Amino acid sequence: MIASDKAKFCLSEVKIGLSPAVISPYVQRALGERQMRRYALTAEVMDAPTALALGLAHQVVEHEALNSAIDAMLVTLLAGSPQAQRATKALMATVAQAPDSDATREHTCQIIAKLRVSPEGQEGLSSFFEKRRPNWVESNNTHHASERRS
Repeated sequence: MIASDKAKFCLSEVKIGLSPAVISPYVQRALGERQMRRYALTAEVMDAPTALALGLAHQVVEHEALNSAIDAMLVTLLAGSPQAQRATKALMATVAQAPDSDATREHTCQIIAKLRVSPEGQEGLSSFFEKRRPNWVESNNTHHASERRS
């Protein structure tokens, strides 16, 4: 998350007789149980630098630079392989819950092996060795990364 330096965050539900039940799994993963407990029970307002320090925000920028920072992040995200990004999201969800085991290691090896031989994997490797930008073309989307932004 990119936050403006003027942003404020608050889990204010306890002030109105509720609990932050819907959002709590996501916020707790970012903050950790101890910080989640503090902010959920106190409804204390968290400023952007605190959100950054606790892991809720990834970056804090001056308010006037927020749109530029978001645009820069979008360009960065669009430079990646859509297939690899989907696989990485799924991998992260699996690994977060999986034990460090032979089965987990085998699963991660299967993912990289599958991606290496995929059209996007081959394009990525070719572009790396040819020192050029990759041309990501998904099978269900014929737009290049540079065109997806428009």
